[in-house]
Amino acid sequence: MSLDGIASINQRIAAIQATIGTLAPTPTTTTSGAAFAQALAQAVGGSSGASDAATAGTSASAAADTARDADGVPVALAGYGNGRIPAEALHEVGSTGHRLWAPAADALERLIADAARDGVTVGITDSYRSYEAQVDVAARKGLYSQGGLAAVPGTSDHGWGMAADLKLDDAAQSWMRANGGRYGFVEDTPREPWHCEYRPLRAATSTCAS
Repeated sequence: MSLDGIASINQRIAAIQATIGTLAPTPTTTTSGAAFAQALAQAVGGSSGASDAATAGTSASAAADTARDADGVPVALAGYGNGRIPAEALHEVGSTGHRLWAPAADALERLIADAARDGVTVGITDSYRSYEAQVDVAARKGLYSQGGLAAVPGTSDHGWGMAADLKLDDAAQSWMRANGGRYGFVEDTPREPWHCEYRPLRAATSTCAS
């Protein structure tokens, strides 16, 4: 075969390869769901989809932590029963060793710190109380309904981690009555000015005074 014939064949092969190349599917770039969501969020609102998802998750978690049922009992703790809440389900108030329902613990910690900045010392003598401890208190101090100072075991807000007995001198008592409501604490038990319950909705319209 002549050189001209070989060159002609090579040209035909190149032309066929070029034609096949135009018929092959064009590769596409796939995007993961997270990346797509991020790109979409940036295009629509200029924010990160991942960031928005994290914010939504945090908000939902916070709402769940503070949710209470129709009786005012923390939903997250109701399943344990009054006075039956394990330590790990409660939060410590600073480094006091006392534990309460998480929102109450955080609020009381802020209250104590702010009082200290005002030169006032607010201490804690009692916080969450187990059912057995409530039985003991009732035996020693008598039931409130009978002139004593203890709630019926199984009914005390101490058993839900929503009440604290505070150590208060005159200055601290005065400070609590003026400011306690701003932190969600109300003093609503006659004969017990040291006893404050965490009731933020009620405290919004009153102070920690009886």
